[in-house]
Amino acid sequence: MSAVREQLPEGRYGRSADEAADRKLKITGAVLGVLFLGLMGWFAWYYVVDSKISAEMIKFDVVSATEVQVHLEIRKDEGVKGVCTLRSRSEDGAEVARKDVRVDDPAGRVDQVYSLRTTARATSAELMGCTAR
Repeated sequence: MSAVREQLPEGRYGRSADEAADRKLKITGAVLGVLFLGLMGWFAWYYVVDSKISAEMIKFDVVSATEVQVHLEIRKDEGVKGVCTLRSRSEDGAEVARKDVRVDDPAGRVDQVYSLRTTARATSAELMGCTAR
């Protein structure tokens, strides 16, 4: 009788446990792959479409105990207006100035120097970010 069981066709009486596990694993992998591709597509769309203005701080200069000058290079679509936020800190890390500067120039590339009035002597300046209006 054991010889008869060995000669039965494979899969005739349902799938084996290994085949069922392989199928579940393939389905899970496909679903995770589709979710990953969707997430990457959303990030790419957000980066390309919503990034209408960007800036880079070229340099900053501590002019006095109450003033810092920040040189920004701003890149944007022509005609887009926006706001960039600048911040300055003292040696102990406390914020001594924060300023929102308007970018109204219609050009696609703007080089501008902005002054920040500080409440104490600043040791650094940073660009917090820019948003289109």
